[in-house]
Amino acid sequence: MTAGDQTALKRSTTGVDGPEGTSQGPHPSSSVETPGGPTLTEDPHKSEPAAAALEGPFTTRQLLRLDEAMRVADQQTGLIFSVYVGELAEPVRQTAENLHREIAGSPLAVLIAVSPNQRVLEIVTGSEARKRISDRDAKLAALSMAASFAGGDLAGGVLSGLDQLATHAGKH
Repeated sequence: MTAGDQTALKRSTTGVDGPEGTSQGPHPSSSVETPGGPTLTEDPHKSEPAAAALEGPFTTRQLLRLDEAMRVADQQTGLIFSVYVGELAEPVRQTAENLHREIAGSPLAVLIAVSPNQRVLEIVTGSEARKRISDRDAKLAALSMAASFAGGDLAGGVLSGLDQLATHAGKH
């Protein structure tokens, strides 16, 4: 992944949206409002499959696994899990919080923001999500994710973090 690459996993009625171009700016992802079969698209406003999805840090298979993990976590917990992978402007925490605020239903949202090139990971929880996922729970998930990232497994780390956060949140 080059310094200019960024990926926001967006789930919409069209499914998973792959890597966003740098000219698009950072985009957080949001939950599936109407679950359906995921399709890969480069732009949320386009519906044709995007071969460009393979240019980001995730393979098509990894994107599908991440989308499924977010969908399951959303359904089991009633929260909105989102993932952003890309550069985060300084101050990093504030940028992650700004991305989180852009998610529809942000009080129920949990954002995992990862910048591999900066070696930064932020987990932002909304006011309602925070009642079910403590700072300690988020830190434990972050430690697990960081261990996977250090081993070169970006997708596995995100999947692990999603699973741990959803488990801590419990069923709704």
